[in-house]
This record gives sequence, structure tokens and C-alpha cells, in this order.
Amino acid sequence: MEAHEKGFFTEENSIEVVTGRNKNAKDERLKQIMDVVTRKLHEAVREIEPTQEEWMEAILFLTRTGQMCNEWRQEFILLSDTLGVSMLVDAINNRKPSGASESTVLGPFHVQDAPELEMGANICLDQKGEDMVVGGRILDTEGRPIADAVIDVWQANDEGFYDVQQKGIQPEFNLRGVFRTGPDGGYWFRAVKPKYYPIPNDGPVGRMLDHLGRHPNRPAHLHYIIKADGYETLITHIFDPDDPYIHSDAVFGVKQSLLATFRCVEDPGRAADYGFSGRFWEVNHDFVLARSKGAN
Repeated sequence: MEAHEKGFFTEENSIEVVTGRNKNAKDERLKQIMDVVTRKLHEAVREIEPTQEEWMEAILFLTRTGQMCNEWRQEFILLSDTLGVSMLVDAINNRKPSGASESTVLGPFHVQDAPELEMGANICLDQKGEDMVVGGRILDTEGRPIADAVIDVWQANDEGFYDVQQKGIQPEFNLRGVFRTGPDGGYWFRAVKPKYYPIPNDGPVGRMLDHLGRHPNRPAHLHYIIKADGYETLITHIFDPDDPYIHSDAVFGVKQSLLATFRCVEDPGRAADYGFSGRFWEVNHDFVLARSKGAN
């Protein structure tokens, strides 16, 4: 028997006994992770002092969460999102220099190979919803424009659904598009005003939120992935600050710097210039990219 295997388990020494068994771990990073996870979990159990029935209910909750997962539904990611863990991991892995735009979670509805469109194109293919024009510039932290930046945008429609959620109802690639900036770093496109929507709440995570007195809604937003040579890729959103759920996003994705101004415009001349038939919404929002580590 090796030294680290000695010691009988007690309530007082549980952490030391369990983590001690990992002394000969082949993966040092895994050992570090499991030592921390074990310590925090045992500390939580000591503080909560769950009954046997409560602990079994926790096990069953995790079991049901796993059973809910399939190729298009990842209930464990949803659990991570609603506990704020996804946003914390994102924040740790996307620390930005002063002045750079902040990131937020990718979300489950990004689609690869959305079409690249001419600047100013209308990404709304079914002409449903309130017209909107979105524009701004892609800049570096010195305020200089970034040419040839690739901007991948997508959003939910005016009913809160993405095209992949309504196949056969919405056109393929509805409210999605890829744009490329010119020398001035500018971008603009036409879209529709997004609406808040609920995350999937028909599974164990939804029931957990209900028991906690929490709603499942995400405030209205547009998604962006912005890439440029020599710069860190930015995955982010812009949010409607007047949305009723702006202060209580179910997945904690809202950051103050990502609040955009959604301005209602009633100008028939400008509306006609954009091909709109009446009033429309206008959003102007710049994004600032951080230089890649090691880039000149």
C-alpha cells in the first residue's frame, strides 16, 4: 500500500483522503482540476448538509439533463448558461485591452457558411417584421479603421425564432449574412427589429428556473462574429436597452458596453432610400478589435 492510499474516510478529512488518491495521475492538469472540484464540492456538501433524498434528487436532475441531450439540443450547455458559468468562462478566456469591445456567449444558433453579401444587403428574406438598418465601423484600439474585416451576423425574427428553429417556415439563411469592410472600416446592412425569446424551457433546466422563480427569456439582440487578420476574433452581441428583459437575461449575456441605441426614424425620404415603406429602426454601433498576441 502506498502512502497516499492510507487513511480512512471521515467527515473531517474527506477532501484530503479523496484528493490524495490522485497523487499518481498521468495528467497533471486533470489532477489540478479534480483537486479543486473535489474540494469545492465537499465544501458545498458540508455547508448544505443535504438529506439522502435531496442528494438523490440532485443525481436524478443530472441524469435527466443528460437524457435531454441530442444532436441539436445540449441541455448541459443550457445548465452552464443559466448558472452564469458559460459567461464566466467566456470572460476569463476573452480578457481585452482597454478600449476593445467586449465578448459574450456564442449561442446555439450560429450556422456555418452563411452567404457573403454586398454591403447594405437586406438579410431579412421574408419581409416580415419592423424594418431596421444597422451600421457602424470596425476599428482598432487606436481608433483606426480595419479594412477587409469579415462580419458574420445573425438574429432571431420579430417572433423570437431563428431560421433553424422554423425550417420550412422561414427561408434558409433568413436573417443571416456575412459582410466585408472596405478601407473605411464601415459596415451596414438591413434587417428587422429583433424580439426577446425564451431559451428552451421544456426540460430539467427550465423546471429548475421555474422552481427558482426565474424567467427563461433572453432580451432582444443581434449576434456578431468579427474576424480580421492580425486581430483577435470577437464573438459578441448588441442589445436593445429598452427590452423588458435587459436587466435579467436568463444566460447573463448582457454587458453594459453592448447596449446599442435603437432609434425609431419616421422620415419617408430616408425610408425610400433604404427600400422601406414606412418608419424604420436605426442602430449605429462601432466595434473595436484587439491585436492578436504577438501581432505587430
